[in-house]
Amino acid sequence: MIKLKSPQEIEMIADSGRILAKVFDKVLKEVKVGVSLENLDKLARRLIEEYGGQPAFLGYQPEGASHPYPASICASINDTVVHGLPLNYQLKSGDVLKFDFGVIYKNFYSDAAKTVAVGKVSKTAKLLIKATKKALEQAIKQAKPDNHLGDIGWAINQCVEKAGFKIIQGLTGHGIGFKLHEEPTVYNFGKKGEGIKLKPGMVLAIEPMTAVGSGRIIKRKDNSYVTADSSLSAHFEHTVAITKKGPRILTKL
Repeated sequence: MIKLKSPQEIEMIADSGRILAKVFDKVLKEVKVGVSLENLDKLARRLIEEYGGQPAFLGYQPEGASHPYPASICASINDTVVHGLPLNYQLKSGDVLKFDFGVIYKNFYSDAAKTVAVGKVSKTAKLLIKATKKALEQAIKQAKPDNHLGDIGWAINQCVEKAGFKIIQGLTGHGIGFKLHEEPTVYNFGKKGEGIKLKPGMVLAIEPMTAVGSGRIIKRKDNSYVTADSSLSAHFEHTVAITKKGPRILTKL
C-alpha cells in the first residue's frame, strides 16, 4: 500500500534531505586520488550525527540481503553498481565512484546517490555519468500529478538508450519517507501512461542505474551487485515529492 504524506510530513522528509545534501556536498569535496573509502564513510557518519541525524543504511538489512549493512554509506567502484562496502580501498585515478546513502531525521527518511569521476577517467565514463545524471533529471520532470509511474521509467530508459548505454536489470527505485523502502517500486523502464497514477503526497526515490555494456548483474557474497560483464556502471538518485505544483526535490541544497 502506498502511504501518502501530508504537507507537514513532506517538510520533515525535506529536513532529512537537507542534512543528506549538506553531508553529500562535504564528502564529495574530499574525493581525490589516494583517499580511502573507509575514511569517507567515517566522515559521512560523523557529519550526519553532527547535524542531528542517523545514517539510514547502518544496520539496515534489505530484502534478500544475508546480513545487515555494516557501514553508513555505500561506495561502489567501477563495475560495482550498488551496495559496495567502504573498505580501506584507496581511490585511484580513473575510478568511477558511486555514493549512495540515506539519513533518518526525527523518524523521517531520505535517500540519494551520485556518481563522481576520480582523477582522469575515460571518455566513455564521462559520457555514462552525464547520461545517467540527465536520465534522473528527465525522470524528475515526469514526477507530477496525473502522470504515471510508467512515465518516469520511460523517461529514464529513453535517455539512457539514446546515449547508447544500458539500464541495470533487477534494481529499482522505491517509495520513501516513513521507512527507507516503501511502495511503490519505481522501475527504470516503462511505457507512457501506464502504471500507478501519481498523486500529491507520494514521495519517491528515483534512481537510474546504468552500465556501459550488459545490464545484467551478479550478486556477490558481500551483498554488492556488479555488472555481469565487468563494464562500468553509474547511479544517480534523489528523493522527490509529488506536489500539486509538480515535482519537489527533497535531497538538494
